[in-house]
Amino acid sequence: MQSQATSRILMVRPVSFGFNTETAESNAFQNSQLAAQTKDIAQETAQQEFDEMARQLRAMGVDVMVYDDTEDPYTPDSIFPNNWISFHASGTVVLYPMQAENRRLERRQDIVDNLNKDYHVAKIIDLTHFEQEGKFLEGTGSMVLDRMNHVAFASLSPRTHPDVLAEFSRQTNYRIVSFSSADADGKAIYHTNVLMCIADTFAVVCLSAIVDPDDRLMVRQELEKLNKRIIDISLEQMANFAGNMLMVMTNKGQKLLVMSTRAFESLTPKQIDLLDDYTTLVHFDLSMIENNGGGSARCMMAEMHLPMK
Repeated sequence: MQSQATSRILMVRPVSFGFNTETAESNAFQNSQLAAQTKDIAQETAQQEFDEMARQLRAMGVDVMVYDDTEDPYTPDSIFPNNWISFHASGTVVLYPMQAENRRLERRQDIVDNLNKDYHVAKIIDLTHFEQEGKFLEGTGSMVLDRMNHVAFASLSPRTHPDVLAEFSRQTNYRIVSFSSADADGKAIYHTNVLMCIADTFAVVCLSAIVDPDDRLMVRQELEKLNKRIIDISLEQMANFAGNMLMVMTNKGQKLLVMSTRAFESLTPKQIDLLDDYTTLVHFDLSMIENNGGGSARCMMAEMHLPMK
């Protein structure tokens, strides 16, 4: 069985980070007021937050591969590489169709070529042609993968189209569990990975964001069938990025659950105790990245599951 977590992650260090107006319409997690107040220091502060997260993860024994973003073309969301690419233990690399035009510019062949020196790339699945049809699937933002059981959970949204999900399923043999979700204001949640995190033996999920009772029951039952202990979070906790977590491993096999400080501070003592039974919680101040980019810790990490050469 494939491992759910890996000790190798890829991150992209920002050079032009800022509030992306092209993504704001579908991403309610972006804070335009705070972004306007911090516009002059957004890049510098985001880079500091990024560097500190990468430094601490390395110190804990995680193999963090950092690629520097390029100033040209302009890619304010390049800090979130998990949306345009994913890596799989079969040697498969998947490239995804992105809704915002300036996010499509984040895709970099040079990164794939560089990784191919040390990792075995058996096949590249390119789904980007769906952009011409106005259909999108933004990687492990749109899908939360149970890699152990080959199941992809996906909340449908303007960035997560059922036709692309079907093609992903056909080419990777992942079974799709799709549903609809909304935040406290009734707005469709833009990415599944802000409401759900799946680890090896547990899942953090905001069940109340799944509006339809039948969908909610179905998701709960699917997670239970996969033998995941469900840790339910509230809509308010989800709004503080408590669903945007990722379990990674150290090079000594220790499990770490990575999140932002904002997410950690939103958890109840009981939730923290439950999670502590399964993994070690680590968190970082990502305030600038969260408020401007509308994404958090999980979005910043693309897990490297490719086999080594």
